[in-house]
Amino acid sequence: MGLRDIEMTLPPGFRFYPSDEELVCHYLHGKVANQRLSGGAAGAMVEVDLHVHEPWELP
Repeated sequence: MGLRDIEMTLPPGFRFYPSDEELVCHYLHGKVANQRLSGGAAGAMVEVDLHVHEPWELP
């Protein structure tokens, strides 16, 4: 599933703006533990190789 496909599944006006605690406890902790995200978070976070893309190309 590409980024454009993910954008099409999110409701209009959707914003992903987690607090620092939410980001560390719910998202990054699972990433380190190799756990897949579920629900809306799975579509809101994409993995991007920062060494491949220019800053203006980032989603």
